Amino acid sequence: MAKNPTILTPITLLLILTILSPITTAIPPETLTNAAETLQNSGYIAMSLTLNENTNSLLSETTSATIFAPPDLIFAHFGQPSLSLVQYHFSPLIFSSSSLRSLITRTRIPTMLSDHYLIITSTSSNDHISINNVRVTDSPVFDDGILAVYGVENFFDPDFRTADAPAPIGGGNGCRKVNGGDHGAFHDAGNVLISRGYSVMASFLNLQLLGLGFEESQSQSQRNGLTIFAPVDEVMVDYSDRIPDYPSLFLRHVLPCKVSLNELVSIENGSVLSVGTFLSGFRVNVTRAGVTLKANEVNIVFPDMYYSDWLVIHGVSDVISVLELEEDFDESDGDLSEPISPVGSSRGPDGDL
Repeated sequence: MAKNPTILTPITLLLILTILSPITTAIPPETLTNAAETLQNSGYIAMSLTLNENTNSLLSETTSATIFAPPDLIFAHFGQPSLSLVQYHFSPLIFSSSSLRSLITRTRIPTMLSDHYLIITSTSSNDHISINNVRVTDSPVFDDGILAVYGVENFFDPDFRTADAPAPIGGGNGCRKVNGGDHGAFHDAGNVLISRGYSVMASFLNLQLLGLGFEESQSQSQRNGLTIFAPVDEVMVDYSDRIPDYPSLFLRHVLPCKVSLNELVSIENGSVLSVGTFLSGFRVNVTRAGVTLKANEVNIVFPDMYYSDWLVIHGVSDVISVLELEEDFDESDGDLSEPISPVGSSRGPDGDL
């Protein structure tokens, strides 16, 4: 039987927010140094050297990443790879082992090589992860929550294709209604958020779900599924003294349906997936521009951080601001200055797609 999540008060949230470190805009140098040292000590010396030599050209514009590293024997056999091939082994998104395993067959993973994707080729019946038909280590060689590095048995082929790639999703078709659900998933999801540097959103998850009527409407949430966009702790500093804004802050990051990485990367390049949130009148526009995935112009950096049959959580690089979409509202969408109704009330979320 799942344990009930701990209810954290606004004072606890305030304490968490006031001890956060300053905002960072790129992968910290110490992370890159630690990753390179770990690679060198784990039999991936060639990739360690490649990381040191190409950091500025590969990782200067991203706040998180996943690297897939062939072993030294493969480098020795094929020789020094081109920069474009190295880029194909770097993704601007971070994946935990569980998030990689959650990806269904033929899911496309964006890479730093423009217009090129890695493709999940393992199935639910496999006991290992494979990408482009190349086996990936079950656990990361390095993972500090910002940068993850996995070993792979060979170089990925940039020309790899599958015959049955998922059909692209146009604007408005990718928010899936799903069945099932278990309240214990909130407790599990909170633990994952805390372990990954998203403690504030973990606290909001527990506090808001129980304090704003989510518990009473649990059956409805389970039928529809949930997607949560979770800002990393460092960007929540500005909200430390704005306790009245907490309900709005949380509810505008929650969608009443499930949008996984598979849906995100299947959005046509330049298209918009617009979905209503649990904050009345507020919508999130999910877009893809090349390898960049955004929610209201905020980068999605850790897709499928938590994934279950009905709940998915994506890490984002910043807070989704109300002001960004106010000019797009019409009067029928509701007044954001009105008191926020609990989920399950007569006002409900704007979930039409």
